[in-house]
Amino acid sequence: MKKVKLRVPATVANLVCGFDILGMAIHDPYDEMELKLLDSPDIIIKHEDSFGLPEQPSKNVAGVVLQKIQEHLKLSQGFEVIIRKHIKPGSGLGSSAASAAGAAFGANALLGDILCKEELIHFAMFGEELASGVRHADNIAPCIYGGITLVKTTDPIDIIPLNAPDLFVAAVHPQVEVKTSDSRQILKKSITLKSAVEQWGNIAGLVAGIQKNDLPLIGRSLKDVIIEPVRSILIPKFDEIKMKSLQLGALGGGISGSGPSIFMLAEKKEMAEKIADLMKTVYDEIEIESYTYVSKINPAGIKIIPEA
Repeated sequence: MKKVKLRVPATVANLVCGFDILGMAIHDPYDEMELKLLDSPDIIIKHEDSFGLPEQPSKNVAGVVLQKIQEHLKLSQGFEVIIRKHIKPGSGLGSSAASAAGAAFGANALLGDILCKEELIHFAMFGEELASGVRHADNIAPCIYGGITLVKTTDPIDIIPLNAPDLFVAAVHPQVEVKTSDSRQILKKSITLKSAVEQWGNIAGLVAGIQKNDLPLIGRSLKDVIIEPVRSILIPKFDEIKMKSLQLGALGGGISGSGPSIFMLAEKKEMAEKIADLMKTVYDEIEIESYTYVSKINPAGIKIIPEA
């Protein structure tokens, strides 16, 4: 292959209680990426969107990933990448992970699938490190694997794909900025044993509920006593949206990644649409522009789009 076109999905990291270890791919929004294999060793980044992201490879999330792959494999060839972002940077929906994972996935496809998924995650994490200062994989893993993933460890990389329940996701992205690096800095450096035990119970219950397709167990496990109480202060109307969504019939939910996006799980599409409408209404009332999405859990992750 000399050229490949990709649809790279948004992701919801943490799934409330699973900070840095749980993530889920959704269908909408998504980025579009085109990668071309070059005869020269150049890496060329082009953005066809309005976000003003740097195109210098060493300062671009996708560019850094491609540089690391090129260096590791001692390639004499380079890559040209065209990126059309629909996942807004700083949304909490895995924008940087989409660029990083898409670059690794696309390069591997052009090179004949010589890298395994764990290796793709290894290289994609360099992009996340550039974006947030931390080599985390909770967005990258579901982007590449699809569905819901558990990141057991990142050194060594140990990813456990989980079942993807037949649920719908309602998400809202209020147009306020929350940088991942900033949202990490406000987190507590230590927690009480009592909080840790409660959180472990929630994480174990959530994973068990996902694997057993036990929806009530999933719902009562979507609780966070460590991260959400701190990060939620950065998100206008978070508590109101969560409370009203649960009253409306949401299974559960919370902050998507580092925010400001909020997600809720629902059993039916109609319920997810009602929740999305509620989310938008809350932000309309305080004159904050917002975008809402209703999607099923995406079982496939990154998808190669055939040429027309």
